Amino acid sequence: MPHDRRSGKSVRVLLAEDQGMSGPLALLLGMEEDMDVVAQVAAGDAVVDSALVTRPDVAVLDVELPGLSGLDAAALLRDEVPGCRVLIMTTFARPGALRRALEAGAAGFLVKDAPVAELADAIRRVLRGETVVDPALAAAESGTTGASGAPGAAGTSGMPGAAATLGAAGAPGTEPSPPAPRERDGRGRT
Repeated sequence: MPHDRRSGKSVRVLLAEDQGMSGPLALLLGMEEDMDVVAQVAAGDAVVDSALVTRPDVAVLDVELPGLSGLDAAALLRDEVPGCRVLIMTTFARPGALRRALEAGAAGFLVKDAPVAELADAIRRVLRGETVVDPALAAAESGTTGASGAPGAAGTSGMPGAAATLGAAGAPGTEPSPPAPRERDGRGRT
C-alpha cells in the first residue's frame, strides 16, 4: 500500500545495518532534502521496537543482521507496522533471496554498494508504491547475467546498477504468461 504524504514532508527512514555502515549511510541520506533518518539499529531484534517508536515511512534493512535476519524483521514489520515500506540490502546475490524478500513484504531489494543516490531514489519509489529490484539481483534470481539489456535485466534504465521495477507477474521485467496447454488423451480428457 503506497504511503500518502503531503509535498514538502521529509521521508522518515529507519536504517538497520550491523557492519558500521549505518552512520555514514545515515549522514549521506540525511543530506537529501526530503529524507530524515529517524532511527539506526544494528540488530534485527531491534527493528520492530524502533519502528513502533519512530514510525518510519521506509525501513532499509540489511539482509544479514544479528538476532533476527533482515527478512524476518521485514515480515514482522509487515504485520506490526503495516504503513512502513521495506527495502532489503545485500552484499551478495543468493538464489532465492529475492523471492524470500518479496514474500516477507519487502518492496525493494538492492545491493549494498549501490550509490547513495540510487538508494535515495529507491526509497522514494517504494514510498510511491513501486517494487524496486537491483538488476544484478534480479538476474541472479533468474539465473541470467545482469548486463544491461541481457535477459533478466528488462525494465532497467540501461545504467549498470540501476534498479528495475518488477513487472505485473512479480518477476523482474516480465509479464504474466498464459498457462501451457494441457494435452488430452484419446478420450478427450486432460
